[in-house]
Amino acid sequence: MAKFKIVLSDPETGQSQIVELEGPRAVPLVGRRLGETIDGAALGFGGYKVKITGGSDKDGFPMRPDIHGGVKTRVVLAQGVGFHPASKGQRRRKTVRGNVITEEAVQINMKIVEKPKKTEKEKQQRKAEPEAEEKEKKTETTEGEKPKKRSKAASKEAEEQVEKPEVTETGG
Repeated sequence: MAKFKIVLSDPETGQSQIVELEGPRAVPLVGRRLGETIDGAALGFGGYKVKITGGSDKDGFPMRPDIHGGVKTRVVLAQGVGFHPASKGQRRRKTVRGNVITEEAVQINMKIVEKPKKTEKEKQQRKAEPEAEEKEKKTETTEGEKPKKRSKAASKEAEEQVEKPEVTETGG
């Protein structure tokens, strides 16, 4: 059975999260190609549309969109996924994986293309929440006392009083 780690990125916020799929939940991804847009319900994100952007197999070989099929092959690369040349014109033979997701794939990279649409009621609630929070913050700051600035001499005196505990003698 297939087992995948899905790295789902949100381009708007710049954050990503990992979703693990195995068994029957992973089967709908087998046979999909890089660049395809799929429904997020397959990942547990109902209402989202996600695009497959890349991945790697169990041995760490990256998937390339220009290699057709789900095969692992050795090709001469000049740039792009799997090889970044140190100098201009450099080429190298590298092992890469094709653009079709197979059961050998371990990690699949995806990005959110479309988020679920919010209803008018949800929009109004979310808009009202920050305003209420701002009002609370303003009342807290006006009610509380502002800390006063002390001179260096005053702060030294305060430190000395704290450091020197008062000694009392007991009769005996």
